[in-house]
Amino acid sequence: MQYKDYYKILGVSRQASQEEIKKAYRKLAIQYHPDKNPGDKSVEERFKEINEAYEVLKDPEKRAKYDQLGANWEQYEQAGFGANEHYGFGGFNWSQFGSQNQGHSTTFHFEEDLKDWFGDRDSGFSDFFNMFFGNFGGSRSQRYGNRHTTKGKDLHAEIELSIYEAYHGTTKILNVDGHKLKIHTKPGAYEGQELRVKGNGRKGIGGGPNGDLYLKIRIRPQSDFKVQGHNILKEVPIDLYTAILGGKVTIQTLDGRININIPKASQPDKVLRIKGKGMPIYNEPGKYGDLLLKLKVNIPDNLTEQEERLFQQLRDLHRYNN
Repeated sequence: MQYKDYYKILGVSRQASQEEIKKAYRKLAIQYHPDKNPGDKSVEERFKEINEAYEVLKDPEKRAKYDQLGANWEQYEQAGFGANEHYGFGGFNWSQFGSQNQGHSTTFHFEEDLKDWFGDRDSGFSDFFNMFFGNFGGSRSQRYGNRHTTKGKDLHAEIELSIYEAYHGTTKILNVDGHKLKIHTKPGAYEGQELRVKGNGRKGIGGGPNGDLYLKIRIRPQSDFKVQGHNILKEVPIDLYTAILGGKVTIQTLDGRININIPKASQPDKVLRIKGKGMPIYNEPGKYGDLLLKLKVNIPDNLTEQEERLFQQLRDLHRYNN
């Protein structure tokens, strides 16, 4: 079995700090990432080597045991791999080397910030890695050729809906991680809501399950409708005469046109509440918020002389009666 010089693979000295190791890994992982070199098997193998080296050297405990192993490697080779389960060569306590997590399978994860850069990939670690770090102290049969399974990376994205789409539900075609995906949203989707689409994240490693896709809902603002929780706010312009005398007004809602009654002497910015005409309540069929209608009174301009006289008479009459 060939000894793997992880320091040489990352191009750092054995005295390198953890930060230096991390920087070296970032640089090499970008350079040799298979997505930047599609179809080049030699680059893919180099990328796997880099990931394997970093998997050991990034962890102070694994690094210390790797350094211990390296110092005794020549003796170990001379003694033969199967010489002794605990003491493969003089003075090197093999049981201590692998006692940390004895009998338990270990699943390795690259650092989350680096995952964001490079994603998850089945690294295909070498026999050298599997023997000494595969289960980090499992049985000999576990250490040899063990294939680790890891759930794929979860993906996060945003989906923008109009208020109309949020109200009625819709279907969107999204491009997620290079793949087209059809997404259905139910009526009543709301700002900041997070939807989980199971199994549509990155592919699992070593036969592990795929990650999930998490979609955050954003509602696109509109000038005529505003969502306030389960309620919808809409401004309704009315003329001065309707505000004073009352009357019927037809307005457009997200669910069609309706007629409403404007009470007499309605003040500017008065809010009328129409029960059950707001947003659908998500996952509660048949339940809705309310429609809030804010009255905006339009003051007439360019009055004729006759209209001005009539308004003056109304003003004088109002003052006399009060």
